[in-house]
Amino acid sequence: MLEIPGKACGPCYFCCKVLEIEEFKKAAGALCTHCVGSGGCGIYESRPQVCRDYQCRWKEERSLSPQLRPDRVGTLLMDDPDSDEYHAVCDPEKPFSWRNPLVFKHLVAEAKAGRIVVAKAGLRAWRIFDDGRWQEWA
Repeated sequence: MLEIPGKACGPCYFCCKVLEIEEFKKAAGALCTHCVGSGGCGIYESRPQVCRDYQCRWKEERSLSPQLRPDRVGTLLMDDPDSDEYHAVCDPEKPFSWRNPLVFKHLVAEAKAGRIVVAKAGLRAWRIFDDGRWQEWA
C-alpha cells in the first residue's frame, strides 16, 4: 500500500493502547509493554501476526482529515477483521470519544453506506444507525 502524505503514525500509538492483543494477554485500554515511550513498537520486526494484519483506517483513507487521527479524537476507526462491521474503538477511560462531532458524523455516514457500525470501549459497545440514533449493543 502506498503511503498517503500527511498520514504517518508520527506520535500516535493509540492502537498500541486500545486494542486487545491476546498473544500478549494485553487488555483493551492497557498500553502494550512493547510500545516505546515516543510511540512505535519496540519489537516491530518480530511483532505478532495480529499486529502485522492491523490496518488503521485513518492512514488508509484520504477522505479522513488530519483532525481524525486516532490520538487526536480518542477513537480508532477500523474495519472488523472477523465481520463486515465498521468499528470505532475508544479508550475505556474515555468511552464516549466516538461522540465527538467529527467522529460521529463519519460513523453515521458509514451506516448510511450500509455498514453495521459499532462503537466500542472495553467491554461496552453501541450500535450507530444511519439516522443518527445509537443504542447499547450486546
